[in-house]
Amino acid sequence: MFDLPFEWIAASILAIALAHTFAAKQFERLSHRYPHHAGLFHLLGEVEVVFGFWAIVLIVLMALSSGGTAALQYAESRNYTEPLFVFVVMVIAASRPVLATVIQAVNAIARLAPLSTPIAAAWLGLAAVPLLGSLITEPAAMTIAALMLAPQIFLPQVPERLKYLAIGVLFVNVSIGGTLTSYAAPPVLMVAATWQWDSAFMLSTFGWKAALAVLANASVATCLLRHHLRSTPPGRQEGPEHARIPLPVVAVHLLLLAGVVLFAHHPVIFLGLFLMFLGFTQAYERYQSPLILKEALLVGFFLAGLVVLGGMQQWWLQPIVASLEPLTLFIGAVGLTAITDNAALTYLGSLIEGISDESKYMLVAGAVAGGGLTVIANAPNPAGVALLKGGFADETVGAGGLLLGALGPTAVAVAAFMLL
Repeated sequence: MFDLPFEWIAASILAIALAHTFAAKQFERLSHRYPHHAGLFHLLGEVEVVFGFWAIVLIVLMALSSGGTAALQYAESRNYTEPLFVFVVMVIAASRPVLATVIQAVNAIARLAPLSTPIAAAWLGLAAVPLLGSLITEPAAMTIAALMLAPQIFLPQVPERLKYLAIGVLFVNVSIGGTLTSYAAPPVLMVAATWQWDSAFMLSTFGWKAALAVLANASVATCLLRHHLRSTPPGRQEGPEHARIPLPVVAVHLLLLAGVVLFAHHPVIFLGLFLMFLGFTQAYERYQSPLILKEALLVGFFLAGLVVLGGMQQWWLQPIVASLEPLTLFIGAVGLTAITDNAALTYLGSLIEGISDESKYMLVAGAVAGGGLTVIANAPNPAGVALLKGGFADETVGAGGLLLGALGPTAVAVAAFMLL
């Protein structure tokens, strides 16, 4: 549909968007320096806005280059199921009945551990919840873990370097923690049907290695954070004004969450369930906290923008993936994941005919191992940024800080997949 020059323009816009994510913290600082234009700089400093903004620029340029009809056809040809699903599952997973249930379970387990409760709770938030993502999907696990850890770790008194380490561990652990099944991690889901990888295969080939890496990462991070953890980590749902949540209300929320997860690839169904959820929360408003609609919408906007921008990058990404030897492919996948969504990367690999089993393993292992390096590397990452950025300086998560914080956990994941 489009000639090569416009494909170069699309690649250039992606590069600008990536640079914008690294500069987001600077825009936030400019909003304080120039208060008359604070609104504009604050908008440009929102990481969740970046890819949606540049996707709009791409569509406008496409309309000018090839006509409005062609631009509209391209925009409508994209698959927006994942952004819609992440939006829905974030809101439901962050609802007070769901979050309260998980926090109560974590605190109960933490009290049984041979450690202080805050340390055990932090470790479970960084290890058990990401692994739970293999059942409830990675976006749901990211939402729950972020809301659990925010009032315990992401606080002004905790050094920035430790907060970046914690968010790096969380992002890497969620990325690899979803590989115990064949449906929870977006990069695995993209290839599971094509390559006939079921959950038993994932557990025996990837899952146990990922679990060991998750436990190691969480243990190191918790050890380094131990002197800064709150003595009584609060949950988002706590407060004297909240009524005790009846068991039937909790059950309805959990059933709706389970239904959304079960029909994650059928937006007609999960959006219908979401509308039922909204109605139910209005009917039993006294048992709810404010829904995170704004945060979830921004994350959906971010992911939809990534879908639009990523759809024009196949021309250069797929030849690179197809030309690499297995070991080089693993290293390349880790690096490429940092600048493009790991699900898009594995999807391109699934289109390659005759790809060897070794190359299949290396591609997926590299894609999930590098899933914590940047905000765009893995679909749940924008959700984590949206929920945790308030705990960082200038209320933004710096791309450079995230990269440095994730390097160590990524190295552990790389070692697990390559050496075990």
